[in-house]
Amino acid sequence: MTPAELSALSSPQFWRRVFCCLYEQLVLLGVIALIFLVPNLGLGILFGVALPSWLTFIYLYTVLGIYFVWYWSKSGQTLAMQTWRIRMIDMNGFTLTKRKAFWRYIFGSLWIIPCVVLQWAFHLEKWQIIEMLLSVALFFWPLTLYLDRRSPLQRQSLPDRFAGTRLVELPKHLVTLS
Repeated sequence: MTPAELSALSSPQFWRRVFCCLYEQLVLLGVIALIFLVPNLGLGILFGVALPSWLTFIYLYTVLGIYFVWYWSKSGQTLAMQTWRIRMIDMNGFTLTKRKAFWRYIFGSLWIIPCVVLQWAFHLEKWQIIEMLLSVALFFWPLTLYLDRRSPLQRQSLPDRFAGTRLVELPKHLVTLS
């Protein structure tokens, strides 16, 4: 599809975004297992060392950033987005540059800040933190698309508006685009 044709596509509705995000979480479990668990288990078993939680967070945030930036700048779609026929484009219909994909990742992860503040303020247990993170990531953050006053077919969530990107729903005959 040409950039003009991509720009003309409608944005995915709320539930399509939620299910895509849920599927993305499942895919990321594999990425995290490979990139995080194996080295940390190795460090623990071989040297009896564990990384501090802040360093673990930075490491995971960086690895996930590389994952998203690479996919978004390569084809505009992660594996989950391919399955749900969603593509990320810039405002002109082109695949994102690495810089734009980086900023979209940064803006897309801003939902972590209120979660960290709530965890600090209420001294939440680990299971409560995970529950809160999943709730915010899966439901509340995608709800920000309703803050966009444009027509329902063109609405974008806050991260896309901040980064100057768009999510579009691809027609059924176009599952992936390279």
